[in-house]
Amino acid sequence: MALCASLIMAIGAQNAFILRQGITRQHLFVAAITCVTCDMLLMSAGVLGMGKMLQTLPQLEVWMALAGAAFVFWFGWQSLKKAIRPAALVLDAQSQGIKTAKGVALAALGFSVLNPHAILDTVVLVGGIGAQQDPANQPMFLLGAVSFSGLWFFSLAFGASKLAPLFAKPVAWRVLDGLIALMMAAIGVSLLKMSGLVFA
Repeated sequence: MALCASLIMAIGAQNAFILRQGITRQHLFVAAITCVTCDMLLMSAGVLGMGKMLQTLPQLEVWMALAGAAFVFWFGWQSLKKAIRPAALVLDAQSQGIKTAKGVALAALGFSVLNPHAILDTVVLVGGIGAQQDPANQPMFLLGAVSFSGLWFFSLAFGASKLAPLFAKPVAWRVLDGLIALMMAAIGVSLLKMSGLVFA
């Protein structure tokens, strides 16, 4: 279970999105529940053996890596534009996030299923460990992993909302968006390397 916790809490595209959405205080429940639901489905698939199947389909991993890279590069570019264009920044934190619940859900879905790093963590690693458990213990293992996922994402989203007053100044948003842009770029490059088609 310690491995599950460390994988879920690791700073990545999914957590960066939840953090930013939490600061904006917009559709926090939608963002968190979408990520938790995706984690639950992916972990369940891993426990049922999908992780082993994915390992036998290297071409699928390549396309997943390319799709994930395109998604995080796009999100990083959006963050970079917000960081370098002060005119686009306003003092109201709520105006900085994705406006609709549908948009938040789709973004959270993208960071969950178009992210090979998340797939690797949930399906292959966590799911693989769960698949090795005694069948009688697998439901409890899965329940524990999903429960921690829920605790983490909801704590991150609603905890980050307490930071909103710190982002009353545009410079705070510029720093946050700049850091997110750098993180997305690094993740995108790592995904391109994972594909084996770039930086091989």
